[in-house]
Amino acid sequence: QVQLVESGGGLVQPGGSLRLSCEASRSIFSNDAMGWYRQAPGKERELVARITNGGRTNYADSVEGRFTISRDSAKNTVYLQMDSLKPEDTAVFYCYADGRYDGMRSWGKGTLVIVSS
Repeated sequence: QVQLVESGGGLVQPGGSLRLSCEASRSIFSNDAMGWYRQAPGKERELVARITNGGRTNYADSVEGRFTISRDSAKNTVYLQMDSLKPEDTAVFYCYADGRYDGMRSWGKGTLVIVSS
């Protein structure tokens, strides 16, 4: 399985921005897709955004137009740019990768995002 390390979480005021990073231990093109889930206190983990090997992106309705997922293949890194953050975006954000050859889903350990004034 690929190793994933997230970074970039923190405390931000409502309306602010953060960029999360997810660095993979191998080429991001060895995965069918990579993306981000989040889990807020007392809630189930939900898909936030994903990017396929071919570059197609999908977003949860709640973040469409505010969040942008991208990648840098040279750095084996996927990013999540989060703008116009709201208190309800507060959650632990987890990076994931679906292995192209082994079919295994790998997870990072998560990074905490707190949106509060």
